[in-house]
Amino acid sequence: MSTSETSYRTHTVGEVGEGVEGREVTLAGWVDRRRDHGGILFLDLRDRYGLAQVVCDPAAMPPSAMLAAQRLRSEDVVRVTGRVRRRPPAMVNASLPSGTVEVGATTLELLAGADTPPFPVSTSGGESEAAEDLRLVHRYLDLRRPALQRNLLLRHAALQEVRRYLSGEGFAEIETPILTKPTPEGARDYLVPSRVHPGSFYALPQSPQLYKQILMVAGFDRYFQIARCFRDEDLRADRQPEFTQIDIEMSFADQPDVWRVTEGLFAHVWRQVASIEIELPFPAVTYDEAMSRFGTDKPDLRFGLELADVTGAFRGTGFRVVASALDRADGLGVVKALRVPGAGSTSRRELDELAEEAKLGGAQGLLWARAGDPAVSSAGKNLEPDRLQAALAAAAAEQGDLLLMVADERRVAERSLGRVRTALGERLGLADPTALRFLWVSDFPLFEPLEGGPGGAVSGVAPSHHPFTAPHPEDEAKLLSGEDLLSLRSRAYDVVLNGVELGSGSIRIHRPELQRRVFEVLGIGPAEAQAKFGFLLEALRYGAPPHGGIAPGFDRIVMLIAGAASLREVIAFPKTTQANALMEGAPAAAPQRELRQLHLRVDASPAAP
Repeated sequence: MSTSETSYRTHTVGEVGEGVEGREVTLAGWVDRRRDHGGILFLDLRDRYGLAQVVCDPAAMPPSAMLAAQRLRSEDVVRVTGRVRRRPPAMVNASLPSGTVEVGATTLELLAGADTPPFPVSTSGGESEAAEDLRLVHRYLDLRRPALQRNLLLRHAALQEVRRYLSGEGFAEIETPILTKPTPEGARDYLVPSRVHPGSFYALPQSPQLYKQILMVAGFDRYFQIARCFRDEDLRADRQPEFTQIDIEMSFADQPDVWRVTEGLFAHVWRQVASIEIELPFPAVTYDEAMSRFGTDKPDLRFGLELADVTGAFRGTGFRVVASALDRADGLGVVKALRVPGAGSTSRRELDELAEEAKLGGAQGLLWARAGDPAVSSAGKNLEPDRLQAALAAAAAEQGDLLLMVADERRVAERSLGRVRTALGERLGLADPTALRFLWVSDFPLFEPLEGGPGGAVSGVAPSHHPFTAPHPEDEAKLLSGEDLLSLRSRAYDVVLNGVELGSGSIRIHRPELQRRVFEVLGIGPAEAQAKFGFLLEALRYGAPPHGGIAPGFDRIVMLIAGAASLREVIAFPKTTQANALMEGAPAAAPQRELRQLHLRVDASPAAP
């Protein structure tokens, strides 16, 4: 008996092959194609397990069944009984697992008819030519495509391997609430009004952060959860308003312990799901090093193009554009450069496009130079030749190379050239699509400037990660004294793959007095801290172990393993970039009766920024 046998079938279509040759089978599935060859019909029958050819011959079938076969259309649902037999040599299809056999039908039953689909349901496994919005409206049809079915089955397999690995490492899977209290995670919360508590709201969790810390205090030293999370933020190809993360927390553990478990998890999942061995351990850089070398905190290591500091070549220059950057009152002005080997012949149009990319990073412009005899630059005669030669030498530029430079505040210059570097990697095809280059980035800033003062001035600081992240031990004294807060390092870390952030984590604050100090620096006074985080502060008073964790994005992991272009290709029912669910039409207006029960009135005027 087949494990897939039900009242409607003895085998799945995917089980049709040489192993069941000569046996009678009953199959159920969708008509992929119907072909009429002089009265004998050939049906391609499809289910999620595969595709097989069914032959309908009037000599072998009752007239009623043959008539039903003649009326079939693509996507009709049928049940077929027949005997599996060898195909004639001229009809063998080597591209199909079932290509050497066919089913000679003896009966056929139409289970459900189908209207003409709004777009073809491809069986080739390639991309559909239909517009994505149309496919999302009819997602049930889109999901019949083999490519999407493979992605979701890969997702299922990866999910099982995550659970298997973490359970084997002693982690307990514990569920935390979905209806919870708002917490500062860097994005807006989705709020849920309470009917029984008028004027009060739950929040859908941006992450289980506080709950998993409470679990550490409770003594569950190794926790994980396949957590559904919600963030009301602008979307991109790698973002969704609701997403899934692998939430991990460990007690009596430091950064190397969290990294070891995470690396082992990734190695296990890639090995079991994709048959790929990942090299361990992952290399690591600090945030400062990543920004200095690559201009981003999530660099793609599959190609070089590292940034160089050529500030020394321009000290005392009369070139006003550069001089004004280096004369900043805060002393943070630099000139950073990106050498592109052999790209000296890059066209002016392409250089202009790269300059626009740099401006998106905050730069005022992009200075370029071609190494040669003589060297040529976009500054023309405004830039002293000796300084141009010194900059080329400092960046190790050789004949025929292109040098791209930005003069600005250090982080602006790095970030701008980082965008240029990424754009060049894509345009020049520098990244090996088969390579997997993992990286740890650590020692992120503890705080970032909070703008909002007069003229956009800095009015305070905000947490770079979240307010429960521990400061670097060497910077703890400066935190307590309030000295140079923007220079403080945190114990936060990211794991990056091929330029994509797979997950963020940190070692947490486990001492209540230190947690209160961080709240104080963030402008959260004792009363507000008690109102928002009183349960955490109370828990920390009763013996909290040192703990830390990480939350890799499961959707992103599956997207990268599947080689998909976006998260929408690995999620069964995704939202659009406008957070719309096109198939079911969400979000939608609520009936007035329900709004009254929730004590709500709708104000349709534009929301304040």
